[in-house]
Amino acid sequence: MKLKKKHMLARYKNVMKIIPPKPFFYTGGDKAVLLLHSFTSNTIDMKKLGKFLQKHNYTCYAPLYKGHGLTAEKLLTFRPTDWWQDVLDGYQFLKNEGYEKIAVVGLSLGGVFALKVAQELSVTGVVTMSVPIHREATFLQQRVFHYAKGYKQLEGKNEDAINLEITRLQQMPINSLVEFQHLIQRTMEQLALITSPISILYGVLDDSLYKDSAEVIFQNVATPYKTMKGYPNAKHLMTIGTDQNDVNEDILTFLNDLLW
Repeated sequence: MKLKKKHMLARYKNVMKIIPPKPFFYTGGDKAVLLLHSFTSNTIDMKKLGKFLQKHNYTCYAPLYKGHGLTAEKLLTFRPTDWWQDVLDGYQFLKNEGYEKIAVVGLSLGGVFALKVAQELSVTGVVTMSVPIHREATFLQQRVFHYAKGYKQLEGKNEDAINLEITRLQQMPINSLVEFQHLIQRTMEQLALITSPISILYGVLDDSLYKDSAEVIFQNVATPYKTMKGYPNAKHLMTIGTDQNDVNEDILTFLNDLLW
């Protein structure tokens, strides 16, 4: 009986590790920054950067895309149009709070959205990190499977249960991921619409696609005010990796140099 109780407590402890993420709003000065997180992750991507910028008198808001931070099964019930609406709502939130000048900073999927914001809305400047110029839906599906496995392990499920649920997950439609693939493609086709200053960052230790993508973005945006930089010790999640302090400092320098 004691062993059973101990096992139940261990499972309960594992479940408690999953804390539902939330949007965050860090108030600083009158310059606002919209922070956009990556695919299958959540606003934790942006918390250290947000706190850092707040200390330097920037106000930061990071929306949470629908389904993110939840199970993979729930994530796949939402579409890029839902996530884009969360971005638009985040931008409007800052406007409603009285911030007239807004810069946008995005990581991976958030970087794609940052480019799209710069194409469609008024922004003071843009920072992108780890942005792909293309991704196949099947690759994105593998990302979801990887996310699902980690989430289920945190739930305290055993390997057999996880494998069974992953098998079921493989049968789910991937319409949302196909739409995601098309969203990336359409955004990259309209890079010439971007006239705001832009800083394009990538991790040298990431897949070489991201360095290639950074160069394509750099060459095709219309603004003459553009910079590109690779970080030697950075992987994909640049805001929480080894070079995060350098990334934060460079983003701050870029923002400080903008004409607010």
